[in-house]
Amino acid sequence: MERCFSVSRDGSSGSTPPPPSPPPRVLPSPRHPPPVPSSSPRSSLTPPPSQLGRLSFAGAVMDVSKWSLFYLLSAQELATVRQACVFGTTANEAIYITHGNEVFVFGLNCSSCLGTGDGLSTVMPKKLDFLRGKKVASLSYGSGPHVLLATDDGQLFAWGHNGYSQLGNGSTNPGLSPVLITANLQNKKVKEVSCGSHHSMALTLDGEVFAWGYNNCGQIGSGSTANQPYPRKVTGCLQGKNASGITCGQTSSMALVDNGEVYGWGYNGNGQLGIGNNGNQLTPCRVAALQGMCIQQIVSGYGHCLALTDKGLLYAWGANTYGQLGTGTKSNHLSPVHIMADKERVVEVAACHSTHTSAAKTQSGQVFMWGQCRGQSIVLPHLTHLTNTDDVFACFATPSVMWRLMSMEQDDFLTVAEALRKEFDSPETADLKFSVDGKYIHVHKAVLKIRCEHFRSMFRSQWTEDQQEVIEIGQFSYPVYRSFLQFLYTDTVDLSPEDAIGLLDLATSYCENRLKRLCQQIIKRGITVENAFTLLSAAIRYDAEDLEEFCFRFCINHLTRVTQTEAFWQVDGAMLKEFISKASRCGAFKN
Repeated sequence: MERCFSVSRDGSSGSTPPPPSPPPRVLPSPRHPPPVPSSSPRSSLTPPPSQLGRLSFAGAVMDVSKWSLFYLLSAQELATVRQACVFGTTANEAIYITHGNEVFVFGLNCSSCLGTGDGLSTVMPKKLDFLRGKKVASLSYGSGPHVLLATDDGQLFAWGHNGYSQLGNGSTNPGLSPVLITANLQNKKVKEVSCGSHHSMALTLDGEVFAWGYNNCGQIGSGSTANQPYPRKVTGCLQGKNASGITCGQTSSMALVDNGEVYGWGYNGNGQLGIGNNGNQLTPCRVAALQGMCIQQIVSGYGHCLALTDKGLLYAWGANTYGQLGTGTKSNHLSPVHIMADKERVVEVAACHSTHTSAAKTQSGQVFMWGQCRGQSIVLPHLTHLTNTDDVFACFATPSVMWRLMSMEQDDFLTVAEALRKEFDSPETADLKFSVDGKYIHVHKAVLKIRCEHFRSMFRSQWTEDQQEVIEIGQFSYPVYRSFLQFLYTDTVDLSPEDAIGLLDLATSYCENRLKRLCQQIIKRGITVENAFTLLSAAIRYDAEDLEEFCFRFCINHLTRVTQTEAFWQVDGAMLKEFISKASRCGAFKN
């Protein structure tokens, strides 16, 4: 029989030793997308990848690019993502599923956890053809890592680290590719999966719980500490009960049944089973302290648990070295303790077996975090400026994994920003048209008044334009004016540097300082020897001092070539004289 110790990583007494995992390697992953090259013939300020890689979950909008690993994907690839999960010892592996139900993986590939058939890392997404066309219902990962995936038709697939038979295929050989797990699951449909460090659980459609893999502390619930090579039904106190949820700590297991009761088994050195003592349990044991409460969600951290009642009350128990229980101290609790009692109703809680971080969201959308956050121990729930619990793990957890499979179903929901973007220049909903160079641009008076002081004055005063259905614009070109109006709807600008000069003129006239700065950025990114003097002239004309200095320095640095361009000799004499004088003062003509 293997000896069972406490969870040493949490720093509590006693200790358990998770099985050895492969040494982590670090995959370089850029935190920012590459800048637009200055030699590009067309420069644009378009939405960052984050706006093309947003996912929604339970009405919330989340941004997968907050996980820096996703900067390896192009904007086009991000736009195809429907579900995603970042996992691994160093959060350097990722899996995502497209709207077309194709499964892709990329990253470090420790223990062949990407399922690509080899142990090679990859920064380019690789398709898992074996899973093509299958809709993913649930996904979880262990510390090896190993991966479990359940499809919406109830099939169970597993791959990755398998030193303790945690894949459930009867062997301890690494799972290089996804394999269908059927042992003891014939005629069963799996709807949810959960992984501990090196053990696995599955919940079937008919409410049965199965467990397998590493069992040194009884986390399989079989009544012994022998490893389990195949899925085995967890019975004991769960016999005859209909389970509705499962979750794993590193070496512990929890199940929620449909009447709101909670059961736990496995390692309990820090009280993570919530049963009032710290003795390991080889079979399920009911969390009696929650008697009379109807629990609707339960999650497990590395060595602690959080449970949410149907009344929005939050309870925590287990390891607390980093303050992950949110009690205000770092003392472990062997039984559930009520936290966030002074806060409004809690609607969601979050934790992950590979971190000591906790998070919760309230009914008004406030997001709190506590525990280990960026190396700090936060012992009380701290109100953040985040909009969902997933972002807590992206920004503050160590490692910055995802605590659940983020999912976005294709529906008609649009955020306010997306709806505005969609309705720009839409004849169907517009109540005003601008006519520029003989072309119409369709807009909405309300949007223009909200976004621009110039239009606010125009439409609330005695200006004749306030009564017109079509407003003629003769001062600016069609591309420039359309780009300006589009900016009011999208906060983005997409113009060539030469056209950006006209937009800079407009921004100056309309006192749109932010737009003015964006135009200057476009011009800086698109400056070349051929257009440098033209851009310098524009900067001077529109009193853009920062841009003027930038263009001047560029001209000085490329003086010989700039003076040979047509633009240099077409400039008026006064400006040419001023340029030569200023260049001389800078020492540009010294030998």
